[in-house]
Amino acid sequence: MKLRTQTRTLLATTALSVAVLGTPVHAQDLGPAAEAEAGVEGGEAIVVTGSRIRRAPNSDAAPVLEVGQQQILDRGYVSVADALNDLPSNVPTLNQADGSGESSGSGIQSPNLFGLGAGRTLTLLNGRRMVTSSSGIGGTDGVGDAQVDSNILPLGLLERVEVYQGGGAAVYGSDAIAGTVNYILKKDFTGILLDGQAGISDRNDYGTQALRGTAGFNFAEGRGNLAVDVGWSKSPSLRFADRPLSNLGRLTVSNSADTGPSDGIPSVKEIFNAGFWPFNGNGVIFVAPAPPPNFLLRNGAGSALQFGTDGSVIPYNPGTIQGIPFASNGEGFPYQELAGLRTGVERLTANAIGHYDLTDRITLSAEFLYANTKGREIPQGNSRTVLNGGTYAGPISFTINNAFLTDEAKAALIAARPSFASGAPLFLSKYFYDLVPDPVQTYNTDTWRGALTLDGEFDVGSRNFYWSVSGSYARVDGKQRSWEVVNSRYNNAINSVLSGGQAVCAINADASTANDDPSCAPINPFGRGTVSDAARKYVSTRAGLDWTNEQIDVLATLGGTLVSLPTGDVQFSAAYEHRDEKASFSPLQANRDGVFGDGSQQVAQSGSYNTDELSAELIVPLIGRDFTLPLVKLLEFKGAFRYVDNSFAGKENVWDAGLRWEVTDGVTLRGSRSRNFRAPTLTQLLAPTSSTISSAGYDPCDADRINAGANPTARRANCLALFTANPGYGVDPDGTGTGLSAAERLARFQSPAENFNRTSVTTGGNPNLRNEISDTLTYGIVLQPRFVPGLSISADRIEIDLKDGLSPFTTEDFAAACFDDPNPSDSVCGAFTRLAGPDATSIGGTIVTGTTTTFNAGVVKYRGETYTIDYAFAPGDLFGGSDLGRLRLTANATHNTLLTTSVTGTTFIRTDDTYQSPEWVGRFNAVWDKGPVRVSYQLDYLGRTRAAYDATIETTPNPILKSNIVHSISAQVEAGNMTFRAGIDNLTDKAPSYPQIAYGDILGRRFFLGARIKLK
Repeated sequence: MKLRTQTRTLLATTALSVAVLGTPVHAQDLGPAAEAEAGVEGGEAIVVTGSRIRRAPNSDAAPVLEVGQQQILDRGYVSVADALNDLPSNVPTLNQADGSGESSGSGIQSPNLFGLGAGRTLTLLNGRRMVTSSSGIGGTDGVGDAQVDSNILPLGLLERVEVYQGGGAAVYGSDAIAGTVNYILKKDFTGILLDGQAGISDRNDYGTQALRGTAGFNFAEGRGNLAVDVGWSKSPSLRFADRPLSNLGRLTVSNSADTGPSDGIPSVKEIFNAGFWPFNGNGVIFVAPAPPPNFLLRNGAGSALQFGTDGSVIPYNPGTIQGIPFASNGEGFPYQELAGLRTGVERLTANAIGHYDLTDRITLSAEFLYANTKGREIPQGNSRTVLNGGTYAGPISFTINNAFLTDEAKAALIAARPSFASGAPLFLSKYFYDLVPDPVQTYNTDTWRGALTLDGEFDVGSRNFYWSVSGSYARVDGKQRSWEVVNSRYNNAINSVLSGGQAVCAINADASTANDDPSCAPINPFGRGTVSDAARKYVSTRAGLDWTNEQIDVLATLGGTLVSLPTGDVQFSAAYEHRDEKASFSPLQANRDGVFGDGSQQVAQSGSYNTDELSAELIVPLIGRDFTLPLVKLLEFKGAFRYVDNSFAGKENVWDAGLRWEVTDGVTLRGSRSRNFRAPTLTQLLAPTSSTISSAGYDPCDADRINAGANPTARRANCLALFTANPGYGVDPDGTGTGLSAAERLARFQSPAENFNRTSVTTGGNPNLRNEISDTLTYGIVLQPRFVPGLSISADRIEIDLKDGLSPFTTEDFAAACFDDPNPSDSVCGAFTRLAGPDATSIGGTIVTGTTTTFNAGVVKYRGETYTIDYAFAPGDLFGGSDLGRLRLTANATHNTLLTTSVTGTTFIRTDDTYQSPEWVGRFNAVWDKGPVRVSYQLDYLGRTRAAYDATIETTPNPILKSNIVHSISAQVEAGNMTFRAGIDNLTDKAPSYPQIAYGDILGRRFFLGARIKLK
């Protein structure tokens, strides 16, 4: 039979890995070394993630990866999330901005296997579901994904993390599309363990701290155990200016040297020290409320003017203007100050676990978890600029009567604009650094979870059965807070006059005015740092959202030997699960009243659903034990089925079928086929509708992107048809572009909505959502040759096809789907609208309304392989039996060959072989230990990739990102009951691959020191 191409690739790459590495990778399955580290004896029946049937290790039909607690300690990680970010099959969640000007995140970190989205990786704690951590509203949480924050897990009580790669819904239910991550806690802990660690970068910043205490004891003559763990850790925020690569102020702008789509010249060019030339923190002065350069106020020498920090009028250097709004090497607002680089996170966790053997065969156990997580991000600030003419309170108009203008400033302004003396207004374009008390946006999340479980077993004849009944209650209370500017009060405060020699709000200057406000404190807009505490207090309000997620879960399982056959025992597991989920969203009063932003009023929302689910698993030995064949030592079938009845999303049937073929000792082939699903979350269904003014994102008709995208031919044709049908598109506020052909207007179209908050975006839930469905295929080989003890090799192919995908779609997504599809749907193209013709501040065709919601329109296809090699041995055995300690060499690699996503099902956007899903991701570990000393080394590898799948020299000056390799080392020494550890992350201070700040380690070289004391 002819092998499939993928199979040949899989086997060939496995053979090559063995030949080249000789000894390498990590125990994707529990090999002997991993069993020893995890405290599992070879052959002992355990429950491994992916099944509820007790099996011997290395007996699953799909790949399972493990991360032990010791690995986390070796690297000096302060949270489980940091360790998961190391896995090549997981796309790291870093709470880091990507350079687009978007925020750096809320502080939540969740696994995201194969880059399919954090909501498509199921999180379990001791095999049971966890409550959702995120609100799914605001920040970068996505639109309602059910994410569980890895930061809340207790390091002191963590035994290991098991990662089931590819599916799992038939066993565990919704969300197990890409796979399942199971955090497994210790069953027993005795003694007292205190641990502390501190770290810092070699730039003398990014200081991290962690403290942890764990204590446990046995009672009732060893029949019971109780353990508690309390931990605290903190990592700071960073700004773009804090790292060389992110501080370049690099942007790409339209390249005038480009002559066409095949000239070898990029359509965009790089600029550095980029800034928004139409505004800065002092205030740039315009003669009209619009951003064209010819509207800049200029003095007699032709120099543009701005206010100095002290309120004086001084020359302004806009730099080398590259259209609207960017310039290089000028005095405009620096691009790298638009948002923060990294979100700061502070965590406090408190956990307790315990069990008591009621009888020799029945055990009562309990778990309690509390976690508080605080995230601090630096979002885009509260600016009032000319470019935001229709945004918030509009442009800043001022006249000669403004109370804060000095005589010198008045004279300079009159000299440049004589009509100013007679009351004609001028316009200020300004970014306020000090308009609110604190520009930081915060997230504060409290998580509570309690679980009670009865486990037991019994015999019927010669057959053994085991059962479990558990119940858990979990609750998350979250708060998102920021300071916002009240529009009406800002309008009052920005217009000031002199009254009795004092600056007062103009509305209070005339005693006969009916709309006066005695509490109004005037704003001085001229210069930097000029807003008084009274004015700041007057215009600011606390805004945000409170959310609550609740979960009640009841699970009952029964498993054991169903019947004994000549080939072996037929094993089964059956389960019933009932789950209640509730969510509520409560905007603060300012949000409900709509006093800031575009004035939209947010409404509170709440909802709930319940689900009843029945599942069953069966393992049937087809060949084995007393019945074998040549080259078939064991052949067994695994099947699982789950019936789901969700009160909101309806009924669903999912299944999993797999084969495991042990060819001979140490050679096993395995494969599985499964149907998995994800139900819509309450946030996706019921998130309150609100409208905000924000960026529209990339516009496919923008001249910089007209030749890009998944289907450039269709994009250009659709955009040209649109501009032909709308003569006002591509026309500037000053009338430039009028009379040009559609092609000419399209060629010069630069959408300001890409870079400024000019689009009214409606965000909310979608009550018409359905379950998304995926079909998953995995197959692979496991080699554990007896002639090389301690060596384990595995290679697995993973193929995932998802339809009806629950995906967050922004205005940018809708626009790309509309113009890249030869036959776009009305529902997609109707999700946004454009400005029919130019207005006072914007070019015709600018996207003015947009939509962000969840759609069932997604199609996702993933193809890839995972490779692991693990070799644990005693080097001394190679040199005459000398005691040279133990050495463990491990390597992991993920080969992403396809990741493509479609909004409409007809036009696909590929992200494989890009920085978002590079073709090759790898990790190599070497750990040596002898007696009290342990030394470890880690190499993290990101392969050479593309900036975007369709990137060429025609579309970007840097279409290729170089490979990225980061080295880290650490060591620990035991001295009695003390253990000291130290390490260096990113030993060579390797920066991310230029120019993508997210492709590599932006933090640079870092050091950590830690100590642990164990008390009996």
